[in-house]
Amino acid sequence: MWLLISSVLCSVAVSILLKLAKQHQIQIAQAIAFNYVSASLLTLILLNPSPSSLFTPQTPYWVILALGVLLPSIFIVMAQAVRHAGIVLSDAAQRLSLIIPLVAAVLIFGEALQGLKWLGLGLGLSALICLSFGSKKTEQSVAASAPVWLVSVWLGYGTIDVLFKQLSKSGAGFSSSLLVTFILAAVLLFGWLAWQRTTWQRPSIVAGLFLGILNFGNIYFYIRAHQFFPENPTLVFATMNIGVISLGTLIGAGFFKEKLSLWSGVGIVLALCAVTALLP
Repeated sequence: MWLLISSVLCSVAVSILLKLAKQHQIQIAQAIAFNYVSASLLTLILLNPSPSSLFTPQTPYWVILALGVLLPSIFIVMAQAVRHAGIVLSDAAQRLSLIIPLVAAVLIFGEALQGLKWLGLGLGLSALICLSFGSKKTEQSVAASAPVWLVSVWLGYGTIDVLFKQLSKSGAGFSSSLLVTFILAAVLLFGWLAWQRTTWQRPSIVAGLFLGILNFGNIYFYIRAHQFFPENPTLVFATMNIGVISLGTLIGAGFFKEKLSLWSGVGIVLALCAVTALLP
C-alpha cells in the first residue's frame, strides 16, 4: 500500500510545488525544462530502458513526437490552472481526464463499454462542468480564465493518456518510450528557452530538478503498484484517482485556504462518484 500512497503524494506534491512557484519567484518554463533532466536520469537508472528497441517499423514515431511536445505543454497548462483555479479543482480536472481515453476506446479502438462506464462518463462530464462554473478567485480577471485552464488540463492529460495507449498497442516498450519523450521534451523546451534568451536562475533550476523527481516518482510508484497488485488493478486505479482528488481537496482548502463554491463542492463529489463508476 505504501507504493500507492507514495504515488498519490508525489502527484499532489507536484501541484503544491506549482502553486508555490510564483511566491518564490520560480520561472515555470525553466523548472519544467530541468524537470525532464532528473526525470530522464531516473528513468535510465530505475527502469532500464532500451531505446534501440524503438527503432522498428512498427514504432509510431508521430506518437512519440506528439508526446514530446504535449508533455512540457501540459505541465505549463497545469501550472496556470493551479495558479488561477487552485490545487483542488486542478487535481480534480486532471483525474477526470480518464474520461477521454474511455471515449477514445469506443471511437478509435473499437472497444465496448459496460453500463456503469456510461454512468461514469456522464458523472465525469457533469463534474467537469460544475468545476468550471465553481472556479473562482478574488480577482475578476483570474476568475474569468480559470475555466479555460481547467478544461485545457482535462483535454491535455486525456490526450496524453490516449497517445500512451496507442504507443503501448504498437508494442513499443514503455520505459524506452518514456525516456525518449522525456529527452525530446527537454530538447524542445531548452531550445525554446535559449531562443527566448532566458536568464537562468538557480532557484528555478533546483525546483525543476526536484519537480522531476516528483514527476518520475508519481509514474514509478504507480507502475510498481500495478506490478505488486497484478490481480487487483481496481485497487490501484481507485486509490490513485480518489486519493489524489481527496488529498488535493484537503491540502488546497485546508492549507492554502482555497475558496470552494457550492458548484465546486458538487463537482468534487461528482468526480469521486465518476471515478468509482469507472473502476475497471
